Amino acid sequence: MEFGLSEDQRLLEDSVRRFTGDLLPLERIRELAAEKTGFSEEIWQGLVDLAAPGVIIPEEYGGAEFKMLDAMIIQEALGRTCAPVPYTGTAIMAPVALLSGGTDEQKEEWLPQIAAGDCKVGVGVTENINIREGKGITVSGGKASGDALFVIDGGPADLYILAAGKDNMVIVPRDAAGVSVEPLTTIDYTRMTCEVTLDNVEADLLGGEGGAGDAITQTIMAGRLALAADLLGAADVMIEKAVEYALERKQFDRVIGSYQAVKHMCAEMVTELDPYRSLVWYAAHAFDEVPEEAHVSTLLAKAGISEAGRFVARTATEVHGGMGFTDLMGLHYWYKRVNVDRQLLGGAEVLREEAAVAQGWIKAA
Repeated sequence: MEFGLSEDQRLLEDSVRRFTGDLLPLERIRELAAEKTGFSEEIWQGLVDLAAPGVIIPEEYGGAEFKMLDAMIIQEALGRTCAPVPYTGTAIMAPVALLSGGTDEQKEEWLPQIAAGDCKVGVGVTENINIREGKGITVSGGKASGDALFVIDGGPADLYILAAGKDNMVIVPRDAAGVSVEPLTTIDYTRMTCEVTLDNVEADLLGGEGGAGDAITQTIMAGRLALAADLLGAADVMIEKAVEYALERKQFDRVIGSYQAVKHMCAEMVTELDPYRSLVWYAAHAFDEVPEEAHVSTLLAKAGISEAGRFVARTATEVHGGMGFTDLMGLHYWYKRVNVDRQLLGGAEVLREEAAVAQGWIKAA
């Protein structure tokens, strides 16, 4: 069996890469990172024109009704340019949550707005992976209170979908009474996570009370898959930049790429990263087509590419020598994107433990 992207998917990949490449050269990435907002209205509107926010949303709600693999192709292209847009939360995690557990009324209210690009969504599920003492959302008497940390794409969001325990998710507009948002600054200034605090907020529960257990699982899985694809795009660019630099930089009247040690470093980066490209694609394919394999495939894809991405980020910087640590080369934007992607929604150790539990090798802690 040969597994790869179809001709249509290659065209999708090329169109998004051209779009982001034209609008996000290094100088523009540097300017947007300096603003520390994690959002560009211009790039977002361009994605809306490409119908990217509705990529996996059914046609009946105004979406394109593509597959998860198509969504990951877009996500990888965005990772290649450190695009400051809320694509992961809005176009992937939020639709998965609504389609997996939302009522008909909730789908009809929010999915058309998301597909049209009129509603940007921040999604908070971190507390269902690793909760800090005193944090998390609770629901009582139809009211939601508490704190959700590291809400993905929460900075520019108009709407929040937040896990509240193992079986509930609350849908909360940003402008609702009792909602406060505090940016959480990470090393990656091209994307804005945040802390959302709810103080006795009227709770619209996804799927009704206790009805979001499966939706939470699916949303986390979709988010991890998106982060893996984003990391893949960023790491791929770091390899390209390292090779380009090695073919230009001279020492002792020879380009450094002619030295065997540098050749080996570049070759090692490719051999470390490339196997996980196929695994990320397969996990995305399995999300729709082989659901019984999707969970473990996603865990292994993100765990593996997290480790490979870390190796690529470090080695590409070393190939650039002392210049790799300067703002002049701009390499650090991709370095930071890789390392934040690694940790959001669980690092490699957490994911491998979950995979071992899912396969019955060990018992859950």
